Amino acid sequence: MVLLGESAVGKSSLVLRFVKGQFHEYQESTIGAAFLTQTVCLEEATVKFEIWDTAGQERYHSLAPMYYRGSQAAIVVYDITNQESFQKAKNWVKELQRQASPNIVIALAGNKADMANKRVVEYEEANAYAEENALLFMETSAKTSMNVNDVFMAIAKKLPVGPTQGQDSQGTVDMNQPQQQSKGSCCK
Repeated sequence: MVLLGESAVGKSSLVLRFVKGQFHEYQESTIGAAFLTQTVCLEEATVKFEIWDTAGQERYHSLAPMYYRGSQAAIVVYDITNQESFQKAKNWVKELQRQASPNIVIALAGNKADMANKRVVEYEEANAYAEENALLFMETSAKTSMNVNDVFMAIAKKLPVGPTQGQDSQGTVDMNQPQQQSKGSCCK
């Protein structure tokens, strides 16, 4: 999975909240990219997220394809108090639709929902855009943890399950087919 978006929209804060349950008011800018992992358990599978948190500064833009080309999922993050970050998020979505894996799961996250009194990007506008482009969409707040786990869980549920019993020739799993539960699973 890769996180994309402008600098200072809260990508690192979202990942840190998801992986470690932490929030730092003054998070330093990411240089290049940071890598974190987190495992979540769904009823039908265990999903290990391998997360590339990319730098948002323009000078690192050319590195982004290195991270999203092999990704099964992406979260494109914008700041609800910054219209330009929403426009740049749309550019990231277009780039992913053109160049990333055709089956990539893309979520759009309107971060900093705790600052709704300073909102410039309306929920309805972003939601309509997400629907037009078949994106998952949630407003999040890394500060209060609002919808942070939810956006990752929604992605986990949309990902194809890895090579296991019950897979068809395209490598997808029929979720209506009962799966065998392995012993020692964290999902008990």
